[in-house]
Amino acid sequence: MDVMGDKATLFETGRFVQPSGPDQAGEVTEDAVEELRRRLAAEAGDVEAMSVLGAMLLRRGDLDGAEPHLRAATAAGDRAAANNLGVLLHQRGYADEAAGWWRIAAVAGSAAAAHALGRHHRERGDEPAAEYWLRQSAEQGHALGAYALADLLEHRGDAGAERWMRAAAERGHREAAYRLARALDRRSPHEGRERREGGEGEAGAAGADDGVAATDEAEQWYKQAAARGHRRAALHLGAILEKRGELKEAGRWYLTSAKDGEARAACALGFLLRDAGDTESAAVWWLRAAQDGDGNAANALGALHAERGEPQTAERWYRAAMDAGDDNGAYNLGLLCAEQGRTAQAEQWYRRAAYAGHREAANALAILLLQGGDTAGAEPWFSKAAEAGSVDAAFNLGILFAGRGEEAAALRWYDRAAAAGHTEAALQVGIARLRDGDEPEAERHLRCAAGRGSAEAAYRLATVLDARRPPEPAHELGESVHEKSECEEWYERAASQGHRRAQVRVGMLAAARGDVVEAARWYREAAEAGSRNGAFNLGLLLAREGSEPEAAVWWARAADAGHGRAALRLALVYARRGELAEGQRWADRAVSLGPGEVAERAARLRDALRQELSA
Repeated sequence: MDVMGDKATLFETGRFVQPSGPDQAGEVTEDAVEELRRRLAAEAGDVEAMSVLGAMLLRRGDLDGAEPHLRAATAAGDRAAANNLGVLLHQRGYADEAAGWWRIAAVAGSAAAAHALGRHHRERGDEPAAEYWLRQSAEQGHALGAYALADLLEHRGDAGAERWMRAAAERGHREAAYRLARALDRRSPHEGRERREGGEGEAGAAGADDGVAATDEAEQWYKQAAARGHRRAALHLGAILEKRGELKEAGRWYLTSAKDGEARAACALGFLLRDAGDTESAAVWWLRAAQDGDGNAANALGALHAERGEPQTAERWYRAAMDAGDDNGAYNLGLLCAEQGRTAQAEQWYRRAAYAGHREAANALAILLLQGGDTAGAEPWFSKAAEAGSVDAAFNLGILFAGRGEEAAALRWYDRAAAAGHTEAALQVGIARLRDGDEPEAERHLRCAAGRGSAEAAYRLATVLDARRPPEPAHELGESVHEKSECEEWYERAASQGHRRAQVRVGMLAAARGDVVEAARWYREAAEAGSRNGAFNLGLLLAREGSEPEAAVWWARAADAGHGRAALRLALVYARRGELAEGQRWADRAVSLGPGEVAERAARLRDALRQELSA
């Protein structure tokens, strides 16, 4: 309640600040001198001195000493004394009598008394009376009255709440500043964007601008509340700054909040330190937050110990997270058990988290069941996870349906996962659209997947673009190399990621423009990775350059991998060398490998070699 008088203060906690007494050296403090002066004036009948002395004793907690002075000043018509007498009686537990004195002071114009009276009526459920007196207090510029009125109106859903919350914040009320910031923070730019997409044109765009402005203003109120020591405001301010990339300033506010006991700030500070490479300091703050019941920090500690190869300690922290109500604890326990091969326990923890609504746990549970052959049991968990927003689960459902031959259902889930940014799903949609002949849509999805790093998507996109290219004139050795087309760039991106077919194609393009060295490099890279076409083409290149013995080595590798043309080339090489039996052996191999044209030529060569051998 409000204590009025000299240096009047409202103590919402009900505890009063004790003034300093004589110091250890026995010297009399200024407060003691002031109290003595007021006491002498009060004994001489000075009403103001009685009121101020009563307020001083009330702040000290000396109710018995304060009451006679406050009653005497109140009887003489001092409204501040009437308010403070109400505070005293409220402290003693005489709420109704206190309200009587507050009413007297409020009618006399005391904003503090009007605030106290409004709170008294609200506690008793008389909201109309509470609103009346709180409005009286707020309209007189009383910060606490404005805040209490805003709180009452907000509880009722009254649009006027923000006006009074803002008034209280502007007058220095830190909780009002924090709550105003929270209200503004909820007006994200997404609201405006959604309106614009709904067809409201300029109005929608203005809504987006308003959302941005609200976010900026929210930051200012968070900063004001945080500067006044509001720990949750400091936490939110730190989060805003971190998201913006101002990590040093974010860390400063997280530290301020964490030191004031905000566990979430201690946890956030830990992640900031970990990302900066200071794992030891991060662990200190996570420990502090976890001990204060923060489940996220307990999970972070568990992950840290798991990385260090300390599974028992990791399990203890994951259990602590679970006990703190964090479902990630059960999920992480499942992951830990799965890594250790404790499949039954992993399933148990996944189920616990999945039943609590943890979507990734539901996906992990479904994978575990699928690996165990329980397809029927896996599907509902994949569905539950996907419906809850798990992109991986949506992709896995696509795989599940594709495996059954239900292509339409598979494509629906692939499409859903691709729309959420799943690279492999975008590739699968692109492949399906190509199969259906929808090249523009296929290209769109392949570009998405290739742009996110899929080598296969880059290769397939290149083949789509390659098919559209007009034929180019042949190049002679020594000609200037033309600029690379977009399809070549995508081939090269796939090739540089180790895609063997792309490597062969890049080699072919290089050879076509006369760049033998570049062609050989890519063919060799593909061949060494196991590409039979790469080995065959490298052999052709080497033979053309006069290195037939080395070419034969690569053709042998290609033929052993099932390349019919390579086997035919080897048969011809051995025939020219006069090694007819070896030539016949490779010709036989070429006949069996094909394709048809190669098999025919190889058969004629084989027959000719057989005749030579039998002659």
